[in-house]
Amino acid sequence: MTIGVIGAGAWGTALAQVAASDGQAVRLWARESEVVESVNARRENHLFLPGIPLAPTIEASTDAGWVCESVDAVFIVTPAQHMRAVLDDLPRYAQPLILCAKGIEADSLMLLHEVAHAVHPDSPIAVLSGPTFAHEVARGLPTAITLACEDAAVADRLCSYIAQPAFRPYLSTDVVGAEIGGAVKNVLAIACGVVEGAGLGQNARAALIARGFAEMTRFGLARGAKIETLTGLSGLGDLVLTCSSTSSRNFSLGKGLGEGRPAAELLADRRTVAEGAFTAPVLREAARAAGVDMPVVEAVCALLSDEAAVSDVIATLLARPIRSE
Repeated sequence: MTIGVIGAGAWGTALAQVAASDGQAVRLWARESEVVESVNARRENHLFLPGIPLAPTIEASTDAGWVCESVDAVFIVTPAQHMRAVLDDLPRYAQPLILCAKGIEADSLMLLHEVAHAVHPDSPIAVLSGPTFAHEVARGLPTAITLACEDAAVADRLCSYIAQPAFRPYLSTDVVGAEIGGAVKNVLAIACGVVEGAGLGQNARAALIARGFAEMTRFGLARGAKIETLTGLSGLGDLVLTCSSTSSRNFSLGKGLGEGRPAAELLADRRTVAEGAFTAPVLREAARAAGVDMPVVEAVCALLSDEAAVSDVIATLLARPIRSE
């Protein structure tokens, strides 16, 4: 059995490590030749996941065609806004594709599984999403995650490739819900980081998580998600994790905004992607098109585009009319 992983950032490398835990052969595609050299020669991804010794059955390459050839499944671990281009460059082998990015495509407002179906119509599509910091997963710390696929039999097979005692997938057929939870929580994590950076306190953060989750639920149900998915690992579970730790890139971005640093400066200073910054305006457009009220998302967009100061955004949210919960 061989698994392919497209994308050798921290999360892609951590998933390669999980897949290789039982001695499985794993092929890891990296854009950067220095990452390939580091993985193959030093058994470490020094650029994106330093300090984690990698399994000997992981082999890295810059050749995406070789990584995908004759493998049992391919994990696609690239930024959401680059996923269509990456998928378009891959050979059409019809093996299952497991999407591991969290976002909504900007130009089309399509969820990523819809993009994958359009580009690779013959491949079964699954979504892997949930509360997972890459460095913890790579170290073998306990993790539970949602594996969603419309075909339950395919989901069972894919689960056997990655399930480990410390990496526990929960199966779902609600691909839409798993995707929406991951996309929305990234934007809400920025908002919670703003609360931290502005020194607004723990009460405010708890309230924001609860009201943000209400926004996630409204949008998810409008797009056909199931409530049990949104209250599960890929929704509420991921939201709690990323709204409470500076290990979250999105939370760290929001913290910088809350401290008064310009968005352009914060985004330019990052080697890795804070997906919520790119998802926020897309989510705002999608919510407006669906007639869904998402004031926290609107506030994050205003901060990211420098349309308003933190104090003004907070005042606007606090001045909203009193309503039933």
